[in-house]
Amino acid sequence: MRPSGKKEDNIFDLVYEVARQIPKGRVTSYGAIAKAIGSGKSARIVGWAMSNAGTARPKVPAHRVVNSVGLLSGKHAFKTPTQMQELLEKEGITIKNDKVVDFKVKFWDPLEELF
Repeated sequence: MRPSGKKEDNIFDLVYEVARQIPKGRVTSYGAIAKAIGSGKSARIVGWAMSNAGTARPKVPAHRVVNSVGLLSGKHAFKTPTQMQELLEKEGITIKNDKVVDFKVKFWDPLEELF
């Protein structure tokens, strides 16, 4: 459930704004989004936001956000255990053992791309 406090809502909105910019076929990390919104040590908050992104409008491509080594650590937040992987594979991203293959090549850094 999404927090109701104003500060958390604002952070979630910032996280979602960055996540919506991730191009199809690319991924980023919780930590990269945290740095992009000026909260470099708040990767867990980004993870919390991603696990609650299903109700956000406009839609948030939460499947494109993985951990710092490319692991699909947020897959538990999707409707099925394989949905995150399926969505990424539809975009041309190869997954092996719950991890993005060629993570460094597929990585999208919001600090470099947006600022």
